[in-house]
Amino acid sequence: MRKRENKYDRDACRIWKIYGTEYKEMTRTLLAAADLAGRIGDRKLRVGIKPNLVVASPAEFGGTTHPEVVAGIVEYLQEHGFENLVIAEGSWVGDRTEQAFAYCGYNRLSKEYGVPLVDTQKEKWHEVDCAGMKLQVTDVVDRIDFLINVPVMKGHCQTKMTCALKNLKGLLPNREKSRFHRMGLHKPIAHLQAGIRQDFIVVDHICGDLDFEEGGNPVVRNCVMAAVDPVLVDSYACHLLQYTPDDVPYVRMAERLGIGTADLSRMEIIRLNDGSGRIRGIEEEEELPRRDRVLEVSYAVEEVDSCSACYGNLVHALTQLREEGLLEKLDTRIGIGQGMQGKSGRLGVGRCTKDFDTCIMGCPPEAEQMYEELRNYILSHCV
Repeated sequence: MRKRENKYDRDACRIWKIYGTEYKEMTRTLLAAADLAGRIGDRKLRVGIKPNLVVASPAEFGGTTHPEVVAGIVEYLQEHGFENLVIAEGSWVGDRTEQAFAYCGYNRLSKEYGVPLVDTQKEKWHEVDCAGMKLQVTDVVDRIDFLINVPVMKGHCQTKMTCALKNLKGLLPNREKSRFHRMGLHKPIAHLQAGIRQDFIVVDHICGDLDFEEGGNPVVRNCVMAAVDPVLVDSYACHLLQYTPDDVPYVRMAERLGIGTADLSRMEIIRLNDGSGRIRGIEEEEELPRRDRVLEVSYAVEEVDSCSACYGNLVHALTQLREEGLLEKLDTRIGIGQGMQGKSGRLGVGRCTKDFDTCIMGCPPEAEQMYEELRNYILSHCV
């Protein structure tokens, strides 16, 4: 783990915010206000940029980092003499990063600015002691001196929300992403922060989906934020999404590990372009509307250690069935997750439930496949 003193400790509880639709220029303005170049210092350092490209989906769908934000970061850094840059990411299990790089505009960005892309799904990995927990991280982590995390602030089907802390999962090998779910997800996410230091955070709060990590139901806010404390960022994200840090256990766990603070009374918000200046604490009224689509259908699921891609696809399928009035006719719960391996049951989704009487195969099955096969099951067995 890299350890480096931060001469900007006085900014630890600051969050810079900017609004608009010119995302690249907004990001450049944000970084200038936070003096990112001064924070990095040595122009020879290897600077890594970690977006969120969970799936091959355009950013306007609410699941992936806008390439204009990353372009703004790259332009700012190159204009300040930083040339040793890399963009590193790994999509979730079941999707391919190379497709996300292409579909989300990152291949074009890489070519335009001469910044290499690292697909962490293809990287070798090594074990790191993360505050007493041994976790596997990809080797690119050791080739980065200063890490800029660029998450999307959005909802999540299993952890309620995801932002700065959880975004580091993209620097793990696929095998470790799957193991995180067997470990309960929250504790390893918190401990991972002790093994991978994120030095600066640029939050894409432009149009995140409030329910699903992969997007599909974007809520437009046209905001980009910057900060240095990932725990504070996630605590603030919880507030905006109408949760508390206690609703998202890994936030409190990371705080207890000394990664940062979840105390929003210490936060200072610096708005750059709306005339309101600096605001301490959470006096602003900016909470986002929330419809808990996951809770609406979770009663139909028996879940044990499922991967996010599989569970998210199932929730999408069940939401569609619910809207059609079919879900209420289902007379058995649907098994899902790694904890179902070797067990039996009436109905399951994913390869882990291959021993069930009826199994929708795949790792993970696509949402549309789940919808079609579940619909057929309900019509043939439950109606």
